[in-house]
Amino acid sequence: MPASESDLLCLFEHLNIETNTTYHAPMYTVEESQALRGELQGGHCKSLFLKDKKHNFLLVVMSEDQRLDIKALSQSSLLNVGRLSFASADRMVDMLGVTPGSVTPFSLINVTNKELSVVLDAGMLKHDYLNYHPLHNEATTTILKDDLLKFINHFGFSPIVIDFDHL
Repeated sequence: MPASESDLLCLFEHLNIETNTTYHAPMYTVEESQALRGELQGGHCKSLFLKDKKHNFLLVVMSEDQRLDIKALSQSSLLNVGRLSFASADRMVDMLGVTPGSVTPFSLINVTNKELSVVLDAGMLKHDYLNYHPLHNEATTTILKDDLLKFINHFGFSPIVIDFDHL
């Protein structure tokens, strides 16, 4: 059974990570997020779940306005992957414990498969505060950048930071 928002918030408390969660109507796209989020501080982000044919998986977390050149990312010297494509919804649920529209770095709470690599946008990390869904798309949780990194490291992942503007 995947972790719930309550499980996530308890983990934040255990790790001494302060967050603020704002509840809203479900958001499935960046455009919906921009229209519905109000005045939340910090960088607004999107998360993508990608795979290659060798069953390498990437959780790519980036600024909402950053464009992803999936071909250039596949060829990045920082990654050891083949041609990337979007992973299926079934694989997303199986591996991250979330459904489409709810992908988030907080999904790492559900990950047991260490074939996953976490890729972070260097531009996103210029913000002190960052915003992500708390395992579902009916809320947005604001977290300090350093606490996001603490959360990711807690699960044994060493994120790969890529400047998507210079891929």
